[in-house]
Amino acid sequence: MGAYLGIQSQISRNNTLTVLYLLAFPLLVFATLYALMFNVLENDDGSAITIQQTNEFFLSTLPYTGGAIVFWFIIAFFSHSRMISKATGAKPLERKENIRVYNLVENLCMAEGMPMPKVNIMQDEAMNAFASGLSDKNFTITLSKGIIDNLSDEELKAVIAHELMHIKSRDVRLLVITIVFVGLFSFMAQRMFLASAFGLNVSSKRGRGFAAFVIVLLAFMLAILFRMGLSRKREYAADAGAAELTKNPAALASALRKISGNSELISVQNMDVKEMFICNQPGKSHHLLNQLQTLFSTHPPIEKRIQILEGF
Repeated sequence: MGAYLGIQSQISRNNTLTVLYLLAFPLLVFATLYALMFNVLENDDGSAITIQQTNEFFLSTLPYTGGAIVFWFIIAFFSHSRMISKATGAKPLERKENIRVYNLVENLCMAEGMPMPKVNIMQDEAMNAFASGLSDKNFTITLSKGIIDNLSDEELKAVIAHELMHIKSRDVRLLVITIVFVGLFSFMAQRMFLASAFGLNVSSKRGRGFAAFVIVLLAFMLAILFRMGLSRKREYAADAGAAELTKNPAALASALRKISGNSELISVQNMDVKEMFICNQPGKSHHLLNQLQTLFSTHPPIEKRIQILEGF
């Protein structure tokens, strides 16, 4: 890939992306609803509604639709931290429990000139880590017991630096935004599928219920593509930031090599949370399902990340 962005350029870029995503996702919701209205709604005599009728109905429902989107976003956005804690079972790691981890985090924060985040631990022998939180008050780095126990100081330092870069570059906040809106499309797709499958739509006799499901499904897939592209880029950028901060890209490459193949936390099944992990890829397999999972993974291939770090 091309030259890595410096951390300040990355922050500026992600702030811009945050604004664009905050605009793009609601616009995608509105476009989807408009397409649904035009393709599904009909007059009392069973005839399809005209574009003019669609425009009038769409404009009349716009304030309610916008209010519903804002309400969904606020609830989901601020309940995200609680969802993460419930999904991972992570608990605060006290300084007296592991002074080694605290020293590594503190030294890196001092070097980068940033506030120290909270530190949590997942009692799992698999090796993984992630950053979460929406502000300086609740930014958190969560490490599994396995990653603490099995990495050397330099390797663990590199992993922590990677997560600090996600926090400093506002990746965490941007990721939550994409998760919230993709969740909205997933919710809509599920409801449309049920309506189509069980004939609950008034126009299903004309096949429009299925058309509605297809429209929402396409919007959902487009939102997923947005999120995948963003997620892969942020992993490369966080790797680069960690390499710059620690001046030791080989340590992160070595850590990723150890993590690869031993990163699956059995206790964590929530896919949105897994997207936040430093490693989120299916194990090596020749099965078609795992190959498809790799194709649609939120993370770039770990081998590619290691290769780039070794040439840093």
